[in-house]
Amino acid sequence: MAAELSTSINIKEPRWDQSTFVGRAKHFFTVTDPRNILLTNEQLSHAHSIITDYRKGIVSPGLTEDELWRAKYVFDSAFHPDTEEKMILIGRMSAQVPMNMTITGCMMTFYKTTPAVLFWQWINQSFNAIVNYTNRSGDAPITVSQLGTAYVSATTGAVATALGLNALTKHVSPLIGRFVPFAAVAAANCINIPLMRQRELQHGIPITDENGNRLGESTKAAQQAISQVVVSRILMASPGMAIPPFLMNHLEKKAFLKRFPWMSAPIQVSLVGFCLVFATPLCCALFPQKSSMSVSRLEPELQEKIWASHPGVERVYFNKGL
Repeated sequence: MAAELSTSINIKEPRWDQSTFVGRAKHFFTVTDPRNILLTNEQLSHAHSIITDYRKGIVSPGLTEDELWRAKYVFDSAFHPDTEEKMILIGRMSAQVPMNMTITGCMMTFYKTTPAVLFWQWINQSFNAIVNYTNRSGDAPITVSQLGTAYVSATTGAVATALGLNALTKHVSPLIGRFVPFAAVAAANCINIPLMRQRELQHGIPITDENGNRLGESTKAAQQAISQVVVSRILMASPGMAIPPFLMNHLEKKAFLKRFPWMSAPIQVSLVGFCLVFATPLCCALFPQKSSMSVSRLEPELQEKIWASHPGVERVYFNKGL
């Protein structure tokens, strides 16, 4: 009879060493696996019960270590790390590849008219707003009014930036014009992410010691977290928006696309999807999910509070969001 699985496995942390890029990449290739969005509610509930039971020291009969880790990654792909609420389906990181390849492919195919740019940039920024809200850091509730204000300001600012950049395409070569959607997305990310997560910048995000003991909320930590996410998202979009324009510019001169011009969008979407399969996890892995900073870089009043109650603590940790 097989021995019962030990309850000493640390499932609060990823399976692979997060102090290395390779370890983080393995972690995010698993978390962003598009197949996770096909999981049923029953499968998600089963993984949830395995993980919550294991945390209480209860091991499901016959559970193996591989099955435990599989359940953990199913759990992580669908439930928020701070609130443990089930995340919106299209806001999960496992939905990034199929959603982004479709939206980005269409943005890069239909970029020549203002109505098309307006529509696809609005779709893209609405999707980004959902992703940014779903993958926010912290467990503080956000009101419908706050969410609505953040959404309107984020999408309006991002779409206006895209339209402004699109106006410049009339004065540049067709190849350069193909890169305008990327420039718009990069600029829009700098607007959308901070605005959708503005509550964190105003009130701070939870910080803990290395053992997970909560020490307070910090706006300095929120600034670092959001800056890292902005960089990751821009780089995440880079391969899918930088490589296909060169290929499509070449392919559209060939007889095949001149004969079947309707194939342009499917080819563009496929090229973007191929790039995103690798770019999404690799760019998520640029910074640790459990980010950290020195106590000396926190707000002065928070430094005093921590040094008074936890004099041995030199670094604090926080979920940076995705």
